[in-house]
Amino acid sequence: MKLLVDADFIVYKSCAAAETEIDWGDDVILVTSKFSEAYKNVLKELHKIKDQFIWDSPELILFFSDSKNFRKKIFPAYKGHRNRKKPCGYRRVIEELKKEYNVIRMPELEADDAMGIYATANTGNIIVSPDKDLRQIPGRVYNLDETIHVTPEEGARWHLIQTLAGDQTDGYSGVPGIGVKRAVALFEEDGYSWETVVKAFASKELDEDAALMNARLARILTCNDYDITNKQVIPWTPTPGYRADGGAGVQDETANGSTTEG
Repeated sequence: MKLLVDADFIVYKSCAAAETEIDWGDDVILVTSKFSEAYKNVLKELHKIKDQFIWDSPELILFFSDSKNFRKKIFPAYKGHRNRKKPCGYRRVIEELKKEYNVIRMPELEADDAMGIYATANTGNIIVSPDKDLRQIPGRVYNLDETIHVTPEEGARWHLIQTLAGDQTDGYSGVPGIGVKRAVALFEEDGYSWETVVKAFASKELDEDAALMNARLARILTCNDYDITNKQVIPWTPTPGYRADGGAGVQDETANGSTTEG
């Protein structure tokens, strides 16, 4: 069994914690970092995660986001307000981790997408991430508090919920005025279907193209959404009559003949 770890946030916070600010007065403020402290912080966090599954003797695979992001081709303003500078030592820590761990970074993909692709192509592993987006991926997800089991239907529902609610931290709006609670209420009333999504966007004078753009931004990739040979994303498109509540159109997000690794 493997633990598929969203390592972006672990390395970011560990390196940030190792920074020290020196104010030289006048117009000069210098930020320094102690690499050994940052790296020790990362290893401590990884060991804490591994200890939660100590009886399974898991292997850790660390996933990182690429510097380029395919979603910007769909919506150039995606995460446009989050151009935060990486803390000191961030890239050096990743290079050092490569000596001890299997590190995966896929071209133009976020760590979430790479984990989603790996988890659905190789079932039986556990995703480790506090990010709510990973609730789209069928299987087990450890959110640093508990391990939850996500069914294909639950994953598909969460994707539609996020399509309506949007994600302000990522910079896409969904349907203005609709948050997660309102989205759930609409789906419970009208059914978890693409028709419900289109109707909700239309209520704000937004067309189906806007709905599809938000759905593609919200979508965490699975192995069915990625051409591994050509390293290209396959844009998500709802099948005719698509429903996420057990009706027509729900897709099996795991690969045909996928392996179960333990």
